[in-house]
Amino acid sequence: MAAAQMEELTSGASGRIIPVFSNFRRSLLSYHSLRRALVFIQSVFLWFLLLLPRRRLSSSSQQPFTLSEASPAPKRRFVVGKREEEDTLRRRALAEGLQTVDETDDWASRCRWSTSLFFGVRSNALFWRSWFPVTGELKGILVIIHGLNEHSGRYAHFARQLTSCNFGVYAMDWIGHGGSDGLHGYVPSLDHVVEDTGAFLEKIKSENPGIPCFLFGHSTGGAVILKAASYPHIEQMLEGIVLTSPALGVKPAHPIVGAVAPLFSLVAPKYQFKGANKSGIPVSRDPAALLAKYSDPLVYTGPMRVRTGHEILRISAYLLRNFKSVTIPFFVLHGTADKVTNPLASQDLYNEAASTYKDIKLYEGFLHDLLFEPERDEVARHIIDWMEKRLTSGNHENVDSQWSNSFDAKKV
Repeated sequence: MAAAQMEELTSGASGRIIPVFSNFRRSLLSYHSLRRALVFIQSVFLWFLLLLPRRRLSSSSQQPFTLSEASPAPKRRFVVGKREEEDTLRRRALAEGLQTVDETDDWASRCRWSTSLFFGVRSNALFWRSWFPVTGELKGILVIIHGLNEHSGRYAHFARQLTSCNFGVYAMDWIGHGGSDGLHGYVPSLDHVVEDTGAFLEKIKSENPGIPCFLFGHSTGGAVILKAASYPHIEQMLEGIVLTSPALGVKPAHPIVGAVAPLFSLVAPKYQFKGANKSGIPVSRDPAALLAKYSDPLVYTGPMRVRTGHEILRISAYLLRNFKSVTIPFFVLHGTADKVTNPLASQDLYNEAASTYKDIKLYEGFLHDLLFEPERDEVARHIIDWMEKRLTSGNHENVDSQWSNSFDAKKV
């Protein structure tokens, strides 16, 4: 009964991107007339930005510049920056103190784990953690890139299954997530996350020479690793990638949103839309998993930030246009009842990708967070089986797949 009364929650690249404009668009008289007006306003604004530096330069040559005129803005920026730094340090302390391995569990004697910081391509301090089996020959390494608003520590149970099968695990928090630098829930550019992922992979490869590596990405993290793998220097470091519920072809709730998102992301990139709250689309059929997620202080549950939402729309649209250029071996998994990201887009990726080694698994009735569904262990087992199959295949030809490649997939 308690589970039935539980409030439905949502995360990731869900409807929270754009219910932000739901009240606004109800009041519109004409979509076409408003679109023309928005295009005009955006054009004027961009021209203003281009002309603004020159106007400031000319005015400064006519009037003497004084320190008193400039002091308020830097002071405000300092205060805002200080608050963000304090928030980062608070989250980092929580991330470092998170016990992902129970000392009383027998897993503690069979696994070694650690946490540290890695400096990304823009010198941001990015928090990461790792789990490695103590004994046995290491089969490979899986690098986990989490989804939007969550963090690496949530994948400890998955890491336990991986280490039990002699796979090492690394997991990195994006900028603005978990214990990493940045304003919580704010992603200035997903291309920065792509670049940081590539740099993190290079670090791992240099420290573990000769060990096969895979990338894993969930939801928006799936979009990140798919774009990262499109770069030849990253693809050649990988045996393959695994995507769960990837954010592909994410669409705004209304075309107007697509028109105004670029403008708003320039004007107020960090602004939080109060209407985009956490109530809405469920992401798991397990009430305990939902409760754990949304009571986790390292999971961002505030309203979607403008730039973050725009970045999801942008990378999603880019990948949708470039499915045919995907050549890396991949395994995509999706629940057919997922209302956060589109399982049809995963099917399109499988159908259109040029990769000669590719597989898809569609779970009938499953929701968005596959590794937090009641059948999480079976999902993890499928991922491990695919990696082991990939390592023993000996070539890049995709032999008869054991996975279902259509929406007739049976429930596990």
